[in-house]
Amino acid sequence: MTDTAIPEAPGTPAPDALTAAETPETPTEPTGLTAPGAPKRNYAKLAADESREDYSLRYAPHSFRRWSPTMVASTALGGIAYLADFAIGASIVFTYGFTSGLASILCAAAIIFLTGIPIARACATYGLDMDLVTRGAGFGYFGSTLTSLIYASFTFIFFALEGSIMAQALHSALHIPVAVGYLITTLIVIPFVFRGMGALARLQAWTQPVWLIGLVLPFLVLAFKSPDSWGAFGSFGGTEGAGSGFHWLGFGLGTGVALSLIAQIGEQADYLRFMPAKTEQNKRRWNLAVLAAGPGWVIIGAAKQLGGAFLAFCALAAVGKTHALEPIAPQIEALKPWLGSVALPAAAVFVVVSQIKINTTNAYSGSLSWSNFFSRITHKHPGRVWYIFLNLGIALTLMEMNMFSMLGKLLGFYSNVGIAWIAAVTADLVINKPLGLSPKYIEFKRAYLHAVNPAGFGAMAIASTVSILAFFGLFGEYAEAFSTFIALGLAMTLSPLLAWATKGRYYLARPNPVNGPGVEVADVTATHTCTVCATAYELPDVADCPVQSGPICSLCCSLDAGCGDVCKDADGGGGPVLMPLPTVRTS
Repeated sequence: MTDTAIPEAPGTPAPDALTAAETPETPTEPTGLTAPGAPKRNYAKLAADESREDYSLRYAPHSFRRWSPTMVASTALGGIAYLADFAIGASIVFTYGFTSGLASILCAAAIIFLTGIPIARACATYGLDMDLVTRGAGFGYFGSTLTSLIYASFTFIFFALEGSIMAQALHSALHIPVAVGYLITTLIVIPFVFRGMGALARLQAWTQPVWLIGLVLPFLVLAFKSPDSWGAFGSFGGTEGAGSGFHWLGFGLGTGVALSLIAQIGEQADYLRFMPAKTEQNKRRWNLAVLAAGPGWVIIGAAKQLGGAFLAFCALAAVGKTHALEPIAPQIEALKPWLGSVALPAAAVFVVVSQIKINTTNAYSGSLSWSNFFSRITHKHPGRVWYIFLNLGIALTLMEMNMFSMLGKLLGFYSNVGIAWIAAVTADLVINKPLGLSPKYIEFKRAYLHAVNPAGFGAMAIASTVSILAFFGLFGEYAEAFSTFIALGLAMTLSPLLAWATKGRYYLARPNPVNGPGVEVADVTATHTCTVCATAYELPDVADCPVQSGPICSLCCSLDAGCGDVCKDADGGGGPVLMPLPTVRTS
């Protein structure tokens, strides 16, 4: 057997995204070493540049994970600069009163934190985004397609919310028409998102000091100028007559709105997949970084929700209920005692910086999610960057439809679906795998997966359907208020029950002889050269293919429209394939 080619530079990533074209064309400048001979599939120009593509649709190899745990965590946390938290917290407290609102915010934060821990660790450990983890955590290859749409909808819904807030700031500071502001907030993020992880990391680092000052300053001013405001806020009964006491219906409905943020763990995972491998030397920093950048975002998020409600309460008498729910107005009112006429531009700068920080993340994550969806449906992948425009186009349409005015109802509905998905994945990671109901590792490659796994996909489908019916009042007012709890409980219960009932046989269509359990792998960074694109990839990104009679990378496998999945059918010519020895990098 002949060893495969070795990339000359250890830190150089192999190219990733491919088109489905089978006719050779002039290749772009290579980012990794390809094997001799014309490849059967060529790279699209935009898709071949990993500084833009960032290994969308596939495993992030160790050679690409060049950032420290601290840098990855810092970049991931930069994405929680959004001010929708302020608007969501204010909406909850204004509608249900302080006591019920506070309980809702804290309960939702606890659920999001606990469900986020295993997902964050899985993404950072295996170098996979949320979609690929979902595939192997009980949903199957096509079963996770629906969750790609759920995640994509999360990114454009929240892009629209954040864009609306930025447009409000531009209107207040510069008198720009709100409709024009929507367009500006959409276009301004494109250069950063186009360039990928490297550009996003720099943007988050450069803007962090401005954001931190702008976040803290209003509360500092109020602490000196209005020290009794917190006491008054604690007895606030809302603006809809809810009263300041605790009410179960208000608590349930408020928790449902706050739980709409549960899919944020997917955006955190888009960064966490670039976490370097955990070693004895870095394990403390690694664990802390994954905890902080993964579920840890919600601690800051819950504080922002409560803080946003407080600022809105303080500004209520001056600006009225409608404007108090728009983060720009409370910021201005809080800053006036110290900054006077400068309060407006200062608040506007803070809002614009915050919204650029988060909407670059929304647009980036949305492009990844749409890429995953369309690659499976069409068997083509022109490159992640094209889907930026799809995501932004939908978000812009929602903004022009004034989605901000429907904030509470929209987020309450969305949270039923989002929590059913996240809870089903979490149940597989913390229940099914430890109990042996599912494989101990996460398999994401098409060659080894069934199309649909009823364990996770079925749990999500049933849980979300029942909870949505409850949300629309079919089972009474209490079931309506606690519909998200119904989704959570059903998904967490049904996933292990369905895995047990099916004896886990829908997790793997066949064993993985490349790097699956029981396969002795001396070095996971060893490479095989894909027989289709003639490029070397690390072992976790490679499958054995009987159609190609050799190794195939995960993306070429996904894009193959004519193989008929014979690798999963022993009677149809499938079964293990004799593979060449993997190449271990020596430099």
